[in-house]
Amino acid sequence: MPSIPLKRTSTADRSVSPPPTKRRAMPTVVTNTSNSTTGCSAPKIASTTTSKAVSNFFARPSEKAPEKALWTSKGDSLFMCKYDKLDDNAHIKPRKIALFDFDSTLIVAKSGKKFAKEAGDWTFWHASVPSKLKQLVEDGYLVNIISNQAGLKPPDPKTKSPVGALNKKVAEWKQKVKAVLDTLDLPIAVYAARDHDLYRKPRVGMWEQLLADHHLSADDVNLDESIFVGDAAGRTASSKGNRDFSCSDRDFASNVGIPFKTPEEYFLNEEPRPFARAFEPKQYLKTVNDTDTDSSPIVYTRRNPQDMILFVGSPGAGKSTFYHRHLKPLGYERINQDTLGSRDRCLRLATTHLTAGLSVAIDNTNADLDVRSHWLALAKQFSVPIRCVHFTAPSKLCEHNDTVRALVGGSMNPEKRSMLPKMAFSGFAGRYREPTVREGFQDVVKVEFRFEGADEERRVWGRYWL
Repeated sequence: MPSIPLKRTSTADRSVSPPPTKRRAMPTVVTNTSNSTTGCSAPKIASTTTSKAVSNFFARPSEKAPEKALWTSKGDSLFMCKYDKLDDNAHIKPRKIALFDFDSTLIVAKSGKKFAKEAGDWTFWHASVPSKLKQLVEDGYLVNIISNQAGLKPPDPKTKSPVGALNKKVAEWKQKVKAVLDTLDLPIAVYAARDHDLYRKPRVGMWEQLLADHHLSADDVNLDESIFVGDAAGRTASSKGNRDFSCSDRDFASNVGIPFKTPEEYFLNEEPRPFARAFEPKQYLKTVNDTDTDSSPIVYTRRNPQDMILFVGSPGAGKSTFYHRHLKPLGYERINQDTLGSRDRCLRLATTHLTAGLSVAIDNTNADLDVRSHWLALAKQFSVPIRCVHFTAPSKLCEHNDTVRALVGGSMNPEKRSMLPKMAFSGFAGRYREPTVREGFQDVVKVEFRFEGADEERRVWGRYWL
């Protein structure tokens, strides 16, 4: 048998494998920062996809640079991200603070769409953004980003909505924030309010959290030289631009007590545009006494030995406060559907009290003639007069009252009520029919809302909350 060589012999007439080819150098990716929103042509800014980033990607885990974007959260309410870079100005007191909204203020979608398609779909609002922020840091400012991000709110567990889509959305958003912070490479923290609670602008929860995180008291801040830049400015439509979707950024700055500018004013030095607020709480603080919260300065008196009083008014109009201040001392029994759960239960309890010879106050919204007819019929059945107290507070004022009541709590929410959805107010407005004596009322007393309270309650109530 011929012997079989154990090693492959070298051959001169053929190549065992093709020779290795040189890897071409990876080109630097460039991001075009032309802003389709402002129409401003801007110089191009290099992306963070550089040779350093590529080498870090291929490095062993032990050799990789640590992540600088460090994330924490406050339950489901607030995302916080701190970019881990030394703040050389932390010792300065009082501190000047520069706050910026995120979307449509620092960045826009590179695709030109209203909402970004994916994590990489962003570019700076204007080419001057990085240099402006860098200059602020060099001038001793604490630079932070605060943003409302209700789209990242977890679904209600009762709805059993899938969380996979939300998790993907959150991951992409965090990836975008990290990319922006890596590009800026400045000592910046980001705060993102996910829910409609105390952290959501124009409420001041993010401001208070920011101060706590940076170990600053109210006296440690130079409010006059601080600034907040945001696009939700309440601007009216004009030849220079469309109507703003909200006034929450301007209202936030007012609540905190710092100057405000829009991106156009701050980055482009444009003149301010006219603006209008949908609701001004301070107009209801003009005439006040140093007493407790009340919905009316009137004193309500009895006209009959036994009767029924029917409230008509939106949620948040001051009905329950009126009952406790004016009617409970007169011996009226309260009938409230929020407590009892249904109109039938309300009617049954009212029947029990009327049978016992007691007077009753129907503390419900009673928006339309059909609902009111049930109570008119019951009063007729017992041959007692029925009077109407009509609360005239407009929808925005009622929504404001409801929000303050739910979020502030304490003495301003003795019944510990939760915040109502907007549809509670729009639904009432859609059903509402003004009550008249022609329906069968002995009289109709109109009650206009007036806030009365101690100085601290007045200060809190007078903020912008919507």
